[in-house]
Amino acid sequence: MNDVNDAIRVDAPQQADRLNLEQVGALALFGMAGAVQFSIAAAQILLAVALICWIVLLIVRHERFEAPSFFWPMAAYAGATLISAAVSPDPRTSLIDCKQLVLFLIVPAVYRFVAGTRPHTLLTVVITCAAISAVFGIVQYGILHYDNLGQRPQGTLGHWMTYSGLLMVVIGVAIARVIFGTADRTWAALVLPALGVAVALTFTRGAAVGACAAVALLFSLKDFRLFAILPILAAIFIAVAPGQIAKRYASMFNMNDPTVRDRYTMLRIGERMIRTHPLTGVGPNMVQRLYVAYRGPDSLVGPDGVTHINPHLHNDFLQIAAERGLPALAIWLWFLAALLRDLWQRFQAGQRELAATAMATVVALLTAGLFEYNFGDSEVLMLFLTIVTLPAAAARLPRG
Repeated sequence: MNDVNDAIRVDAPQQADRLNLEQVGALALFGMAGAVQFSIAAAQILLAVALICWIVLLIVRHERFEAPSFFWPMAAYAGATLISAAVSPDPRTSLIDCKQLVLFLIVPAVYRFVAGTRPHTLLTVVITCAAISAVFGIVQYGILHYDNLGQRPQGTLGHWMTYSGLLMVVIGVAIARVIFGTADRTWAALVLPALGVAVALTFTRGAAVGACAAVALLFSLKDFRLFAILPILAAIFIAVAPGQIAKRYASMFNMNDPTVRDRYTMLRIGERMIRTHPLTGVGPNMVQRLYVAYRGPDSLVGPDGVTHINPHLHNDFLQIAAERGLPALAIWLWFLAALLRDLWQRFQAGQRELAATAMATVVALLTAGLFEYNFGDSEVLMLFLTIVTLPAAAARLPRG
C-alpha cells in the first residue's frame, strides 16, 4: 500500500506539469489565432510557445505523435519543396524561403491542444479580433484617407492583401456560425457588416470574390433558397458603394484594364517557367529574380516602357507549379482533396458548424488564390491551417 501511495506522490507533479503544458499550449494557440490579425511577430512568438509545449510533451512525456490524415500530404508537399530548393539556381535563397514550411506544424499542434469544446472558443476569439481589425480599417478609409489604390486600408498589418485575406476568411467563419451555430450567433451577426465593409474598402477584388464564394458554399450547404439574398446584397453594394470602389470592382470585367493585362502576362510567364522546368520548377523565391528572363513579346509594358516585375504570379496553382514543379502541384492538390473529403465526412456525421466553417475557408482561399498567391502569405496560411484543423481536433477529448 505504501508503494502505491509513493507512486501517486511521484506521479502528481508529473500530471501537474502535463496539465500546465496543456493549458499554456492551448492559450498560446488561442492568442496566435487572434494576434495574427494584428502582428505577425506576436503571432509567431505565440506559435513558438505552443510548439515548444507540444515538443516537450512529445519528447519528455513520451506522447505519441498524432495528426489528422490530411497532414501527411502536407508533409509530402514540404518534401517536394525541399527538393525543388536543393536544385534551385540559388539553393541558399530557396532554402531560406522554405522556413515557412514550419507553419505546417500548426496542424498537429492545434490537433493536440484545441480539442473538445475549445474550437468554439478559438473561433470566438478570431471573430472578435477580426471585428476590431475591421473597425480599424474602416477608420483608416474614412478618416485617415486610406481611400485610393496607392494607399488602401491595411489595419495594423504590412499589406492590404494580407489584411483583406484575413477578413475574407473570417467572413466565412462568422456566416457559418450564424447559419449552423448554436451559440454566440448574435455576436457573429453583429460583426458581419463591419467585416464586409472593411473587405470592400480595401479595393482587393480577389478577397471580395473569395468571400462571395464562401458565402455561396455555406448557403448551398444550408438551403439553396438562401441564394435569393445574394442579388439583394449585390444591389445594396452597387447603390451605396463609393464610385471609386464600384469602378474598381467593375474593372474585373474590363480586359483592357492594366491589372487584368498584367495577370495575363504573369500567366504566360508562369507557363514558360513550367514548360522549362516541369519537375522541380525554378525554385522557391526565384520567380521574381527570373521574371524578366521568361518575359515574351506579350508582356505588359507600362507607360515608362518598363515591364512590371512581380514577386510572384498572383495565382496559387500557377505559382506552385512554376516555383516547385508539377509533382509538387499534384501533391498540393492531393492535400486539398484529402482535406475536403475529411471535412465533408465530418459535416455529414454531424459536425456541421466546424466542418462548414473549414470548407468555407478552403473555398475562399482557393477562389481568391486564382488572383493572388495567398497560400504563400504567412498570416493567411496560419489562420487557414488553424481553422481547417478544428473539426478533427474537436472530435478528440482534451488531455490533462
